[in-house]
Amino acid sequence: MRLRKLPPRAATTAVAAALLCSAALFRPTPALAAGEAGAAFTADPLTTWQTNGIVWSLAYAHGVVYVGGTFDSVRPPGAEPGVQEVPRRNFAAFDAATGALLPCAQSFTGGAGTVRALKASPDGRVLYVGGSFSRVGSTGVASAVALNTADCSLRKDFRPAVSATVRAIDATDRTVYLGGDFRRVDGQIRQHIAAFTPKGALRTFRADVDASVRALSVVPSREKLYVGGDFERVDGHRARSLAALNSTSGALVRSYPGWLPPRSVVKSIAQDGTRFYVGAEGHGWGIFDGRIAGRLDDDSMVWKDSCLGATQAVLPYRGVLYSASHAHDCSQTPGGFPDRQDRQHLLAQSPQDSSILHWFPDTNEGIGEQVGPRALAVGRGVIWVGGEFTRVNGAPQQGLTRFGSGPDTGAPAVPALSLSAQQSGQVTLRWKASWDRDDASLTYRLYRNDRLISTQQRSSTYWDRPWMSFTDSVAAGSRQKYRIAVTDGTNTSMKSEPLQVTVPAKATTVASAPWT
Repeated sequence: MRLRKLPPRAATTAVAAALLCSAALFRPTPALAAGEAGAAFTADPLTTWQTNGIVWSLAYAHGVVYVGGTFDSVRPPGAEPGVQEVPRRNFAAFDAATGALLPCAQSFTGGAGTVRALKASPDGRVLYVGGSFSRVGSTGVASAVALNTADCSLRKDFRPAVSATVRAIDATDRTVYLGGDFRRVDGQIRQHIAAFTPKGALRTFRADVDASVRALSVVPSREKLYVGGDFERVDGHRARSLAALNSTSGALVRSYPGWLPPRSVVKSIAQDGTRFYVGAEGHGWGIFDGRIAGRLDDDSMVWKDSCLGATQAVLPYRGVLYSASHAHDCSQTPGGFPDRQDRQHLLAQSPQDSSILHWFPDTNEGIGEQVGPRALAVGRGVIWVGGEFTRVNGAPQQGLTRFGSGPDTGAPAVPALSLSAQQSGQVTLRWKASWDRDDASLTYRLYRNDRLISTQQRSSTYWDRPWMSFTDSVAAGSRQKYRIAVTDGTNTSMKSEPLQVTVPAKATTVASAPWT
């Protein structure tokens, strides 16, 4: 669930620029077989530029990640708000691998002054942009345009006149689909969804959707377009929040009765060539906030998780389903966690059975509607995250962050060690397991007088940290010093502060700390 708040509107300033870039397009990787899935990224954020507002959408093409939202400047990694800010009006571009700010700086202004949807053409040469804006630079437009990715120039051929906000875009080689709040396009009736040629000509494709469209995912090989949003009916037929349309005519192909309850809407749809994935957001009690997996071949449900916490984006990549939400109760989902006040905003799941995988980078909920992350994209082996957040893994970072395959730099926190001598010649040591954001199994190294005496391995999560212990046999009457360290296999914590004890010659009790 989410609490609705009106986002603040940042002021805007004008900038023009050009961009030259080249690389291969990212394409979704089919899901792996059961047991092969594992997060492709560490949980340690890479240095990333920041925005001074909300990021609503991300897209990747030719080595560049494009960022759209409601902001008027960006600033370097580590810079505080108002420091070293560079003007960018609701749109920015970054090198996907290095994170460097690029000079592609078209400004999107007028209307509500926001970019809500970005999508690259299959060949990566064109970037389609939608939202609520009436100008790109000094050119008058109407909420949807296209840019040439080679030089960041505004194309003259794709400029439909859209009557209201565009919230979703998808594209094939032959057709560009727009979804949103609009009811007219180029003077013709189009109820919340429309299709165009890549040159901007309105196609005969038509579906009457009775409320906003927020998500689109086209599957050309099956002539199918998945549509998600706030709607209840399509072409007069019951189709709550999710429908499949014929990608040429717009005719309703499939509805999904029972998949989504009242007051739940679809915010994101993605597919990996075998399955499609749905992310939902609900309002009030008895709603659905999680993710659903369905088969592309027959539209049957594979699984439906039970997590609460308004899912904003889903992204399958290399056999893992990544999602952005503010999950706070996944207790009925395999590998999930109980209801907690400290919500988890990024998740990795197995596409096979919805199991939650051990990958727990996190953000706060931030500004605006306070839902945290809102958009995901992968480019050059790096996952980019955009949204409303102002902190990542507890450190200041606004609007954008990203995670790579390495290096894994975060050492687990050293646990607090306690000891007790209750038997002659014996010392029992006890500690609560630590946890790591991207490694479930940790190894604990116990030292007596700085000599390793025990190595234990244990799995833990932030919501399940078991107690551990070790009983050491030493000479009665001797004085001993104990320390502990923990490693994830790559990074090792500092050793704990030493605890010293004189071992009694006969049974007694000497405790360094209460056992709680």
